[in-house]
Amino acid sequence: MNLFYYPVIHLYQRRFGPIEYKGPLTAAYIHNFIRRVMSPLQYISTLSILLDFLSHYEPGVLGFFEFSASPQPPGYLTLYITALHALKRDHQGTIRFGVITSKQVAEEISVTSPGTIYMHRHFNSSLVFPHGVLNFTAVNVYSWAFENRETFIHWLRPHGGKSLLLNNELKKGPALLLFFPFSPLADKQPLMEEITEVALKYRNCNNSKTVQRVLRYMEETEQADLENQSTDSSPRVVEPFFRTRKSCCNTVVLPQWHTIAQTHNICELCVNQTVGIRPSMVHIPECDFMAMEAALDSFYLREQTFFHLQSSTVECSNFLSYYSPFNYYTACCRTFSSSFKSEQTHSLAPSEPFSSIDHASGVISHSSFPHIEDRASAVLDLHHSQIRITGLSCNTNKTLNFYLLDSNLHWRFATRLGANESAQVQEFAAIVDLWDEVHYVLDQKQILDKSSIENIIKNYSRTYSPLNRHLIAGTKSQAQEEYLIAEVTTQTFDSVVLDAEKNVLLLYYTQWCGFCTVLNHVFIQVARLFYSNDGIIIARINVAKNDLPWEYMVDRFPTILFFPSNRKDLSVKYPEDLPLTVPNLVRFILLHSAQLVHRDPLRSCNPDCIQKAAELQKDRISQLEREIKRLRAEMQALHQAEKQLTSQLSATRQEKHQLKLYNQALQEKNEKLKHHNEKLQDLYNQRNAELAETAEKLREIATVSEKLLNENILLKTYMTSIEEELEENTYPSSTPLPFEESGLTSTHSETEAEGESFSNSETHVL
Repeated sequence: MNLFYYPVIHLYQRRFGPIEYKGPLTAAYIHNFIRRVMSPLQYISTLSILLDFLSHYEPGVLGFFEFSASPQPPGYLTLYITALHALKRDHQGTIRFGVITSKQVAEEISVTSPGTIYMHRHFNSSLVFPHGVLNFTAVNVYSWAFENRETFIHWLRPHGGKSLLLNNELKKGPALLLFFPFSPLADKQPLMEEITEVALKYRNCNNSKTVQRVLRYMEETEQADLENQSTDSSPRVVEPFFRTRKSCCNTVVLPQWHTIAQTHNICELCVNQTVGIRPSMVHIPECDFMAMEAALDSFYLREQTFFHLQSSTVECSNFLSYYSPFNYYTACCRTFSSSFKSEQTHSLAPSEPFSSIDHASGVISHSSFPHIEDRASAVLDLHHSQIRITGLSCNTNKTLNFYLLDSNLHWRFATRLGANESAQVQEFAAIVDLWDEVHYVLDQKQILDKSSIENIIKNYSRTYSPLNRHLIAGTKSQAQEEYLIAEVTTQTFDSVVLDAEKNVLLLYYTQWCGFCTVLNHVFIQVARLFYSNDGIIIARINVAKNDLPWEYMVDRFPTILFFPSNRKDLSVKYPEDLPLTVPNLVRFILLHSAQLVHRDPLRSCNPDCIQKAAELQKDRISQLEREIKRLRAEMQALHQAEKQLTSQLSATRQEKHQLKLYNQALQEKNEKLKHHNEKLQDLYNQRNAELAETAEKLREIATVSEKLLNENILLKTYMTSIEEELEENTYPSSTPLPFEESGLTSTHSETEAEGESFSNSETHVL
């Protein structure tokens, strides 16, 4: 084995192995994994066990085998190895495997043939393994189940090292993160069952009969558990945290008791349950519209009781319901001036919120439902508030993915999202929308249960969500108030930085910014100069620990912004090319805070401060004069450069005009050359034709001349031979032969005549 990390835990199930365990290194999780490896199959013999198996949030694969004929029927061992193979591939065991041993139970899911492998799915059609298409092997069965599984709740278990687990999951869309203590060895997980019920309703878009059947079984099981708890004689200790009954509350504004009076009585009407009467104090039913309507009716019958009330503090009164002896109504009222309408929400500050108070037990129950201003709008808003959770994922564009995290292992993620680090009960819910860069948290004063989860999902799914974006704020100690530099957090940003009467110099920094620490002594010196000045605040904020609205965020550190008084929207950023020194910072503050210059020095500054301010003003004036001189010199240089550019532009225009004329002349000359070229081409073609004709005649003359030459040579040869013969046969002229005289003379005369004619013809030819 090549081991790259430690510890490594391998499990061997007889001949099958190794199965590596990659889960959390805690005894409970390792014990649970060993139990699942030892018993990978769950045996189902009754209908209740089947319904319990089908109601689980994890996908399930069932096999039906008859053990009456054989202790190991055909296909059973393959399914057994498939379950082990699934644990080897996925240590979390997201696919559960079971074996049905009763034919009657198998018929409940329409399975009649032994050896059938059935995969249960809540929202889509359930599947049967295709024996005719795939070979019945463990790998094929697991691959088929893994590819066709249906998961609507995902467990996230970061291993503690660097990973992209959360990032990859949050990229898929808005996520509902639920933190709660999870016990792997517990037989019952009540909160897990409630979350499963909410997720089933949320995803049930088609009103699936299968889902409805599972939900009915879960409700019956829950009711049976409640009855068992009520008949249990042993005393059961319930934590005080679970004793608070969450109320259905709505605000009612009573009319003025007199037309001249400028006061209103505002009452918060709540429907409460008597603590200790119901069998289960943990089970909390949902807020019912009918219950709220009955409470409003009872309240308006007693309206005169609260009509003439005049009190600056909250006073509460309880009265029983007409319909149920277990419920009572609480009305808490307080007198407000009519000016609260102009002050909007500032008069209803959360410093003294309305709350339903039970004087007998002293329990305070905060409202978690929308408030109503009068009776007419009360009925309307209550109807709008009754958004059904069933199928809500298909009725909105903000579909949530459900993720579970064990708070015993990953509570630090919850604290980073806004949970209380020292909470007694580590239960927390948050909605994280990575694309919109916002997240919302469930108020930790509320119990994490089915009702609270449904409420936060409904509020998030509204078109105009009433949820407030949660901003992470750093902690502020009391000792920081005495420092020269104010440490700003998310909670104090509005009161410190956005104070309309203060000029604020704010430094954005992070703990990993090394250059930010160098600026501390500079900021301390500047803060000492303006310490006695009420009109300016030197502050800083750690961006890594505090979230701010996007309009006040920066992307570089350190960054210095100045927020002038009465005009916070005209914030100024410190120039990046200017050195960060005390004089430059002071000049920057004085330059953008004109209010400080005209402030009365006797009120805002001591004599030393006045002298320093005067010196700073002198320095500022001299600096401005130098800047004016520099600007004038730059203006002169710019004027000279402008003149040079003007002359260069005029010369360029002239050259351009000349080039244009020259271009036109060249084009005309080019046209003439084209015409002349065409003429020369025609003449060339004509001369070429004439030369060809002349060459043809010359070839004919050469042929005739060659023939005549050959004939001339022959004649010359012939004449030469004749002359030689004549010379040999010629006698003296004085003694000619008498018989030859006449013939010879004639012959000679003929020869001379022929030679003369030949000579003439030769001369003609030459």
